[in-house]
Amino acid sequence: MKILESAENYLETILMLSKKKGNVRSIDIANELDFSKPSVSVAMKNLRMNGYLEMDANGYITLLPAGLAIAEKIYERHTLISNWLVALGVSPETAVKDACRMEHVISEESFEALKRHAASTSAPTR
Repeated sequence: MKILESAENYLETILMLSKKKGNVRSIDIANELDFSKPSVSVAMKNLRMNGYLEMDANGYITLLPAGLAIAEKIYERHTLISNWLVALGVSPETAVKDACRMEHVISEESFEALKRHAASTSAPTR
């Protein structure tokens, strides 16, 4: 399940937008990430061709099981790491920015240890 960081970000963004809006289109992703529509279109084509999402005739995007699994994994990492950093006294803005970078490079072993530690110290893990 190893894919590029940019693909992980797109999948996570689709998941977050679908939770907020229900239906997601490429323009929503472009607006959320402040990317150009052509860049997002190329990324959606690549993700579609690799079996991570599908797009219907109206342009609505749905995560397929492989894409959803990656999106949920990255979202969990992002949420736990940013909440944990805030609990340690980091400003919310910095915590979110740092979590965005850390969520892609942390090993499964280290993340699981962080998750156990956060749970045992009752740090927020929403």
